[in-house]
Parts: sequence; C-alpha cells; structure tokens
Amino acid sequence: MAQSFDDRDHHAGAPLRGVATILLAGGQGSRLHELTEAECKPAIPFATRERIVDFTLANAVRSGLTLVIVATQYRPATLTRHLFTSWRRHFPGGLVIRDGATVTGRAGGYAGTADAVRANLDTIEAEAPTEVVVLAGDHVYQMDYAAMIAAHRASGAKATVAVDVVAVGAARGFGVLDADLEGRIHAFQEKPVHPAAIPGDPAHALASMGIYVFDWPWLRSRLNETDAAGQGMLDFGGDVVPRAVADGAALAFRLPPHAGPQGARARGYWRDVGTLDSYRRTALEFLGNRPPCDLPSALRDRAQAPDETGAPVVHKIIDRGLFRRLAGTVVMPGAFLSAGIRLSDAIVAPGTVIPFGLVVGEDEDEDATWFRRTSGGTTLITARMLARRAAERTRTYAIPGIGAVRPAPSEENGFDVGRL
Repeated sequence: MAQSFDDRDHHAGAPLRGVATILLAGGQGSRLHELTEAECKPAIPFATRERIVDFTLANAVRSGLTLVIVATQYRPATLTRHLFTSWRRHFPGGLVIRDGATVTGRAGGYAGTADAVRANLDTIEAEAPTEVVVLAGDHVYQMDYAAMIAAHRASGAKATVAVDVVAVGAARGFGVLDADLEGRIHAFQEKPVHPAAIPGDPAHALASMGIYVFDWPWLRSRLNETDAAGQGMLDFGGDVVPRAVADGAALAFRLPPHAGPQGARARGYWRDVGTLDSYRRTALEFLGNRPPCDLPSALRDRAQAPDETGAPVVHKIIDRGLFRRLAGTVVMPGAFLSAGIRLSDAIVAPGTVIPFGLVVGEDEDEDATWFRRTSGGTTLITARMLARRAAERTRTYAIPGIGAVRPAPSEENGFDVGRL
C-alpha cells in the first residue's frame, strides 16, 4: 500500500499522460468559524508565505500534473485572484476555474463533491483522460500523486483512496475504511459515530484524505447513473467510494507514517486543519528553519512581501522592550500587537489590533466571555470581538446606594473594578 515520495522537492515532475485533475476548493470551512467569514477555507493564510490551497497545488506541480480544473463555490474571489497571479504559469495544460453557481446555474452551486465533477464532465471529457485525480484544497500536506497514480494503474482498481492513520477519536470527522495488506478496501463508512479501528491497533483508524484516483470510464458511468427517484451520486465519500467498495474495485493508498522533519521530507506529511485547534497546532509545527514538509513558496516565485500573504507563527516570544509575551500563538497577516500583552494558545485574526495590556490564555472563563474559545484550549481573537469587549466593559454601571458609575480606565484592560 505504501509508496515513497521521490526527491523532486523544488522541481516539476515529468508530465503525467492521460490524467485530468479536478481540485475541490469550494469549502466554507465552518469549523474555522470567523476565519472563513470573508473567504473560503483554501484561501486562508498559513505559515509565512502560503495559503492552505498552495500545498495541494505544489504537490500537483511536483507530481507532473499539467492541467488542473478548480471547482470553486463559497466566497471564491480571494482564491481565484491568488490562483491566477501565483499558480497559472505552473500548469502548461491550464488552470481552469469553474465556479459552482456559474457552471450549474443554481444559486447554491454544486450539490456535493461528486456533483462538482459531474457538472464539469464536458471539460474533463475534452481531455480524453484515462484517469481522473480528485484533490482536496483544504489540507496541509506533502504527497507524490504520481506514485499514487502508478499504484492505481498497477492494481487494476477502479477507485484508489489516499489514506492516513489517525487516532480513533479523531476519525469521526473522516471517511473510515478497512483494507487488507494488499490495500483492497473491504468496508468504508463516511464520518461514522463509532469508527472501526485498525486490526491489532485499537487506538488508530485508517482515514480517507479526500484524495482519489478514478478510472475515468468507470467514474463517468457512475456519475451518469440515477436512482429510482432520479437522483444521481452527490458525494465521493457518501456515494461513489462505497459503490467502488461494493464492486470490489477500491484500493487504499496509504502514506508512510510521519517520522519527524527529516522523514517527512521523504515520506509524506498530511494534516487536517479544519478546526481552530488543528489549524493552530499545525501552524506551530512550521516554526523555524526546518518545517515538517516542503513549503510551496520554495517552487513558486512570489512578488509580494511575506506579510501580504502568510501568517507569522509565534511559539514563544518574550519581548522585554515592549513587555510582550506570546506562547503557542499564531498571528495572522495585518494584525498588530501592542505593548504589555500576554497571549497563550491564541490565533489573532487578520486585521486585529491587540490593545495594550490584553491578557489571553490565563483565565478560561474570561476568554470565553469575550472571544471564541475551543474545548481544545485555542482562543480566536478578532477585531469584532475586541470591539464588543471594549463596548461592554466601558458601559456605565448602576451600583445600589451609589448610582451610575463609569469604570475608570487602566493600563491592564480598559477599566479597574477596584476603583468602583
């Protein structure tokens, strides 16, 4: 099942013949909450000079994929601009943007992941491919698609699913499968309540990465099928992959386990960043000069300064000159940090101005009152949250026997209860 990532870190691979690629990049990323209010999840900044979608596109270039059809949907403006300015020249066969509302003529756009491919059948068919590669644009990872395509061709499978090992508790958010030692998939469940563990390893499960290689004639035939109600297949995880499993024609392509920075460079790396906790934790892995996988900017010429694209990551800083202390914190582009602050395990959203003396990460109840605090301990801070906090904390308070009192300001937090 496992294949190695060959050493093509900073160069495009040999062109792959007979392959069409569709990149699903229309997700809202609702579990990232306020971070995706203005733009889709694939366009969210990450690390120092990247956006999340860049990792998938860099993989495509290194793997020799020359044509990519990008299916967009939710708030696509930033993503579309970024694709054309930064990536179009890297795909000699074309980088084709297909917006869901425009393609389908429906305000809601694509009805699912498989529907996004069905709606673009004519565009794909024009390339006369033998295989179609379906990619997800919302993960941070390094992968050799050429190796996966080779494994698919050698196996004779109709559908090949990229998989990785995840903790059983985290597997509820993925498609979970059971595969034998040869990689044949015998069972598949999309986001099960009780994920099946790997035989002999009760703590882990095999999870779909949302990356697929399909035999094109087989997939085209499945997408043209309808049920008794006239409904076609809408999703890969919910409809298409289970059909391939039922046909006995599904293969698992398993990434080798992550083995630290040196191993990750040669053996692949994958992180889901669909929650605030996972986004922050993954960003912290990219500290310093030895990130766990190759950065897309290594092969992409960028005209803009780092601040204009990426998110500086601060793991631990003690700035004695300005009395700033930050730990486990991600500061996104356009944010400004005032003096006298202490931030722990936080994400500072784009355009947020952190006021003098703000303390976050030391009082769970206080953080949850004003900001978005997750069960995993991450606190998201946005400009709107700070504005509400400032308005609420400077109101006039009525105290029995005294009357109306407006709290006096202090350097710490805008008012001092002790002065009332």
